[in-house]
Amino acid sequence: MKRKAHGAQEPRHIWKHVEVMSTAQRGDSPTQAINQRFLMLTGKYKRFLVKFRKRFKITVVVLCLLFGFGAVLFTAAQEAPPKPKGGGMQFPIDPRVQMRSYLFKDGDISENLEYAVYVSSKVSKEKPSPLIVTLHGLGAPSQIMFGAKAIELAEAGGYILVGPMGYNVRGWYGIPNTPMAGMGAKPKAGPVQPGAKPAPKAEPGQPDVKPAPKAGPGQPGAKPAAKSMGSLFGDPNDPPNLRELSEKDVMNVLEMVRKEFNIDNNRIYLMGHSMGGAGTLHLGVKHSSIWAALAPIAPAAFQLNPDSLKEIPKMSIIFVHGDADELVPVDISRQWAAKAKELGMTYEYNEIPGVTHGPIIEDALPSIYAFFAKHSKTSTR
Repeated sequence: MKRKAHGAQEPRHIWKHVEVMSTAQRGDSPTQAINQRFLMLTGKYKRFLVKFRKRFKITVVVLCLLFGFGAVLFTAAQEAPPKPKGGGMQFPIDPRVQMRSYLFKDGDISENLEYAVYVSSKVSKEKPSPLIVTLHGLGAPSQIMFGAKAIELAEAGGYILVGPMGYNVRGWYGIPNTPMAGMGAKPKAGPVQPGAKPAPKAEPGQPDVKPAPKAGPGQPGAKPAAKSMGSLFGDPNDPPNLRELSEKDVMNVLEMVRKEFNIDNNRIYLMGHSMGGAGTLHLGVKHSSIWAALAPIAPAAFQLNPDSLKEIPKMSIIFVHGDADELVPVDISRQWAAKAKELGMTYEYNEIPGVTHGPIIEDALPSIYAFFAKHSKTSTR
């Protein structure tokens, strides 16, 4: 047998490049050769598995992170509440609430308006169901009136709950835009303040000095007109008859719901919060033949007079207000409740201690639904 020269180095993995020596040349038995080859292959396979497992784990982790991040983005996009018409706040939509729209037309106006609907599982075509029209407050979308408590009580009572937009978030539901107390007065001219320059006077024999006219659009020196910015209280882009459109939207939605469902005409109720509370009082008087009862919550009735209740002496009405209301004085509801008492109306007044303007929406609901359950047209008129 030939031997390798002293110091010669055998190439790595020689079994890959050189034919395996016969068992006679190596002096090994066939079993030993097979065992050595098996051990060599097993070692390489184990090292391959270790590397593969490490890479597989890293790949799985990366994929999970990417999938999770994508799922979060997709969910956020799906659940992002739509921006209400006319700006204002955004609120999440309960999946049990249906957000619908219809084509609103009035003169040159033709656009889709949203409204919210919740239908109790107890509602059926075979029997008439009670209906509640609920009006949102200034700057809020209709779904603010469809919180968990409202859904729970509507479900238990077998109600259909509908929330019109009122054209946009500042429609005021048809309430006439009359000046409020302390508003609309023009400031009187006061004395000349120290440091103010007096108006220039003409010299004797010269014509009166008049200020130079301001440059109009397109004239030399004219500055570009500033873009009008609206607010919750008004927007120059609003239609001039916004309040009329707001009332029309409410009545359109009411008519559509009455056609779609089997509604108990003796049990149609109207409620609302803040601006919607004022809208409840206004529409409650104007369309009194429709409603079985009214429920204004913290009504922002700054432009309404409690004497209007004289037109609906047989109407059932519940007033609810928090005594810690920081936006609408509780005294407004107290005055309306006092007038209802004076007229001998069927009414309740629920003043809740420590509750502010926003939380009163849900805190008011239990007493309102209990009041509605006791009153219908047949029971009070």
